Amino acid sequence: MKLKVIGYWGGFPGPNEATSGYLLEANGFRLLMDCGSAVLSKLQETIAIDELDAVILSHYHYDHIADIGPLQYASYVTSFIKGSKKTIPIYAHTLDQAGFAKLTYKDATIGIPYDGNQSLTIGPFEITFLQTVHPAPCFAMRITDKQSTIVYTADTSFKEDFIPFSIGADLLLAESSYYGNQDGTSAGHMNCREAAAIAQGAGVKQLLLTHLPHFGDHENLVKEARELFTGQVILASTGLEWSNY
Repeated sequence: MKLKVIGYWGGFPGPNEATSGYLLEANGFRLLMDCGSAVLSKLQETIAIDELDAVILSHYHYDHIADIGPLQYASYVTSFIKGSKKTIPIYAHTLDQAGFAKLTYKDATIGIPYDGNQSLTIGPFEITFLQTVHPAPCFAMRITDKQSTIVYTADTSFKEDFIPFSIGADLLLAESSYYGNQDGTSAGHMNCREAAAIAQGAGVKQLLLTHLPHFGDHENLVKEARELFTGQVILASTGLEWSNY
């Protein structure tokens, strides 16, 4: 399995960058995990619209879904330009019925519900879920292609359940909205030390910090995480690629 960071900012995108969006690929199948602000533009630096096979959403906050509308228009227009229709499935929870209803658009996209209590298969990926601690219903994901495993925390404050959920993963893609001396609990977010504590407790191989803040020196996020996690700590950046091959 390969992962490419399309966007990594929390809240809103930095100049010429994007909020949450991560492209997973295995066996030629391409799955986009979250589709935040400016993700569609940055995604096209890697693949064409009709090369995307599916999308999965953690929750309905704008920094994770803002480019669903542009993706729908792009898929619709591309079908006319290329003369072939491709309906992109968008998997999401239904705890926000109004948000879910917007995921289906003509023949361009179709919303498909997932149940956070059951596993889901999308192409070569098997996905299990953990509901997070966040103001809006949100689900973390454990994704495997039978060769490697990635855990994506999505948006959440710290919860002990993340440790067994992440056990033995090759990569923990964890939000780090705050620095180690800050408490993001009331906002439903983690700091870098909490992300590191999960990584260490679960014995993951690598920790990738993402959903980064718009203040401070991001290298300090890495420095503080390394005080707790003995494995490799990586800072998300546009176009960063990871694979377990």
